[in-house]
Amino acid sequence: MQKVRENFLIASVICITAGAFFSVANIMSLAGTIGLSGVVLFILGMSIKTNQGLTPEEISNWTPESTQLPDAGRVMYRVDVTLDEPKKCTVLCGPCGHLEALDSDRPSEYICPACSVKLWDEEE
Repeated sequence: MQKVRENFLIASVICITAGAFFSVANIMSLAGTIGLSGVVLFILGMSIKTNQGLTPEEISNWTPESTQLPDAGRVMYRVDVTLDEPKKCTVLCGPCGHLEALDSDRPSEYICPACSVKLWDEEE
């Protein structure tokens, strides 16, 4: 089950609101039970820790999966470049699925070392 904390908080708001409506309708036994249940759900929801996602080490070491890309009538490839320093670039060759990591920005031209297919060439 994902987003457990958010589910508890939403349920608590619904219970507290329903308890308030029952108290306006002068049904105090139901209002007290549901309202207190909402407070308990709120406390539980606030005490649950959320997943913070990836650590900075996991982010810096991330690479895409090494799989072949589907044929789309031309050579397919995938290039991922980090935004933060140090610049890292990963190039995934579509025809053979070779993944290469470079310690620089995106190169102006690239030929796959595994299958010798020219993926791109940017003439300036």
